[in-house]
Amino acid sequence: MHEASLAGGVLQLVEDTAVSEGFSRLLSLRLEAGQLAGVDVRALRFALESLAPGTVLDGALIEIEEPPGQAWCMGCAQTVAIAQRGDACPSCGSYQLQPTGGMELRVIDMQVSDDG
Repeated sequence: MHEASLAGGVLQLVEDTAVSEGFSRLLSLRLEAGQLAGVDVRALRFALESLAPGTVLDGALIEIEEPPGQAWCMGCAQTVAIAQRGDACPSCGSYQLQPTGGMELRVIDMQVSDDG
């Protein structure tokens, strides 16, 4: 389950940011895990919640947005929505697609507090 490793990386990023920016508590964390990122969002949420006790994530609201996958179709020269890699173009049926969106796993923003 690579989501546990990803959650550990997110925790490390948040803790490093807490040290460098001087905040003591994370109120909310908003992530983006695109549909083509290869991330099981439920497993990532579970991993984050499992790591949270005793860390800066403890008690924080965690939101995970799931933007849809997008690709450029070389067959019909347009951007199309796709649910997963390997899908055919919904417009022309071509498999010559170059993913252009929905591949990211990133922190969008954090709401923090500097009170103890």
